[in-house]
Amino acid sequence: MVDVQRVVETAKKLPGVVYTEALQYSCSDLGQGAIKQVIKEHNLDRVVVSSCSTTMHEVTFQRCIDSAGLNRYMFEMANIREQCSWVHMDREEATRKAEQLTIMAVSKAAHLEPLEPLKSPVEKRALVIGGGISGIQAALDLSQAGYPSTIVEKLPTIGGRMAQLEKTFPTLDCSA
Repeated sequence: MVDVQRVVETAKKLPGVVYTEALQYSCSDLGQGAIKQVIKEHNLDRVVVSSCSTTMHEVTFQRCIDSAGLNRYMFEMANIREQCSWVHMDREEATRKAEQLTIMAVSKAAHLEPLEPLKSPVEKRALVIGGGISGIQAALDLSQAGYPSTIVEKLPTIGGRMAQLEKTFPTLDCSA
């Protein structure tokens, strides 16, 4: 549905674009190998891929460029599969939209900066806000699952609205 070659030609004319190519199945091992080779041959400092969804393949391409020696966060992706080829019935309209999405991805990529993942220790504890019946039950469930939990309640007593009731339905038990 998308004239991919036209999208490639549009991308070639964009400022900062060094290399463009139409790769079928760019997420495959062969496609990733081609991307790695182009990164090294052209000394690329960022990569834009116009293909499928980020949910499906962003991590794939980030790992690919990382293994080619490029910071994984110097990658941008335009989803022209789900947003263009799958949703449009008109080839011209789908192609124009794919061109625009690619232009936006290239523009965004120009402003990317290398990042490094942060690591911080995690304390496996829970803070339950609210000492009503739900809060108390949540704290009990968390404790039974092996997580120390602390309940914080703004009122001087716990139990919430339930503690204010005299009896509960259907057994007419004391709510407290």
